[in-house]
Amino acid sequence: MKKATNESVVIARHINAFLNKYVPSQKSHSSHTLKSYQYALALYIGFLETEKGIGAESLCGGCFRRIIIEEWLQWLMEVRCCRPETCNNRLASLRAFLKYMGSREIRLLYLSEDATRIPRKKEVRKRVKGMSKKAVQVLLSVPDLSRKTGRRDLSLMIIIYSTAARLDEILSLKIEQLYLDAEKPNVTVIGKGNKIRTLYLLPKAVAHLKKYLKEFHGDTPNPEAYVFYSRNTGLYGKMSQTAVNKQLKKHARAAHKICDEVSRDLHAHQLRHAKASHWLEDGMNIVQISFLLGHEQLQTTMVYVDITIEQELKALATLEDENDKKVSKKWKNTKGGLAEFCGVKSMKK
Repeated sequence: MKKATNESVVIARHINAFLNKYVPSQKSHSSHTLKSYQYALALYIGFLETEKGIGAESLCGGCFRRIIIEEWLQWLMEVRCCRPETCNNRLASLRAFLKYMGSREIRLLYLSEDATRIPRKKEVRKRVKGMSKKAVQVLLSVPDLSRKTGRRDLSLMIIIYSTAARLDEILSLKIEQLYLDAEKPNVTVIGKGNKIRTLYLLPKAVAHLKKYLKEFHGDTPNPEAYVFYSRNTGLYGKMSQTAVNKQLKKHARAAHKICDEVSRDLHAHQLRHAKASHWLEDGMNIVQISFLLGHEQLQTTMVYVDITIEQELKALATLEDENDKKVSKKWKNTKGGLAEFCGVKSMKK
C-alpha cells in the first residue's frame, strides 16, 4: 500500500478541521449547514475515488481544479439525478471549503478563485400551488380526533399554518420557546443562520397548543423537551420531516375528496405559502410578511407569494417611507460629528 503524500495529508487535515472545528464554531452556521457541507464533501471525495481513481496517496490540490469540479457537477446531474438547485447547493458547500483551505494554504488559494468562476446551474422555479382559506379549513377538518395521532397532527398543522414558519423551525421548537400565557402569546423560532424571530399566535392556535401540551407533555412539561417529538426516540428526539410529510399526505388525500383545491401531494411548505398568501389577501404589508417568513430579501417574498406589480410598487413605496423616516430622524441629531452625521466611519483618533 502506498503512503499518503504530504499534500494529501495537509488536504485531509483541512477537511477534518473545516467540518469538525471551523463550521461548528461559526454562529451563523446551523446544524443543517454543517450536514450540507459534510454531505457535499463526502460526495466529492467519493467521486474522486470511484470515478477518477484518486486514492489517499494521490490526493492533491489538482484534484480540486475547475475542470474536475465541473465534471463532478455533471456526474451529480446525470448519475445521481440531482436537480440544478441541489447541484448549486453542493457547489456552494465545496466553494466554502476551498475558501477555507485557501485562507490557510496560500499556494492553494487559486483553487477557491477558480471555483467561484464556475457558473451555477440554471434553476427552474416551481410555482407553489396555492390553497384558499376554504381549502385549509377542509384540511384541518379531516384528522380523526378520536385518535391520539389525529389530535397531534391537527395541532401540528394549525401551528405550521398560523405561524407560517418553516417545518424544521416548528419541529425544532422546545417547550422553553413557547410563551402561551404571555399578554401576547408567542413562540420563538430559530431560523436559517440561527436567526431568532418571534411569531405571535391567535387564540385558536393557543387553545389547540395548550390542549396538545396537556395530553402529550402533562401538567409540568420539561423545558428541554421537543414540542413535537418522535414516538421512537421520546421527548428529546424531534419528529422527522419525512414522518410529518407522510401524515400530511394522508390527510391531504382525504381532504381532496371534499375539496379538490387540496393537493393530494401536499407538503408542509404549502401551508407556509398559503398563510403568506392569506396575510397578503387580508391587507398585511409585504414588508411585514417578509419579516414573519424570515426572508432576508424582500424580493424573495415577492416571488414567493407571486404578488402583482401594483402590490410590489406599494411595498417598495413603504420601504422608501421607512428609510426616509430613519434618515430624517438621524439628520436631526448633529451632536455626533460630521462622520456620524453622514453615516461613515470616523477617522478621528
